[in-house]
Amino acid sequence: MKRDLRFYLKLMFYTFKISAFTFGGGYVIVTLMKKQFVDELGWIDEKEMLDFTAMSQSSPGSIAVNASVLVGNKVGGVVGSIVALVGTVLPPLIILTVISHFYTAFIKINAVRYLLLGMQSGVSAVICDAVYTMFKTVWKESRWIALITSVIAFVLVAVLSVNVIIIIIACIILGIILYGRGEKKA
Repeated sequence: MKRDLRFYLKLMFYTFKISAFTFGGGYVIVTLMKKQFVDELGWIDEKEMLDFTAMSQSSPGSIAVNASVLVGNKVGGVVGSIVALVGTVLPPLIILTVISHFYTAFIKINAVRYLLLGMQSGVSAVICDAVYTMFKTVWKESRWIALITSVIAFVLVAVLSVNVIIIIIACIILGIILYGRGEKKA
């Protein structure tokens, strides 16, 4: 892949476009990034996107920004990371600056309130799609330990209200123990 000005402008355009039309948080943008960079452009593969999602979630900061930086670095090095970061951060920065200026007037408009309620439903559907896609990928690869760990982690968080940080740390340790041992054998 040739990394020239045209490539970086393309990366900026796609990250800006995805970020500008993504409402509802990190998992929504990760799904759209997968469709753009894996399915349509073929710049990265599905397993890499799954790995980037896991790293983004377990790193400090916004999952959307983290995933963009990882994808940008993979396809364009350090400059790609910076370009993807700027492309991802600019739309919400611009939109939130405008909205914060007019928030009081906006929230009083019924149409705006209804729009926000409708967006919540759409966001829920996109997040469910992201979870389903990730689960399906792990299922296809027959990574049974990952599947069982996912279900246990979900139950611990959703049913027993265990702190997510504890779950992430436990999963990191489990991954190092189980998968790190397999790397030594290979």
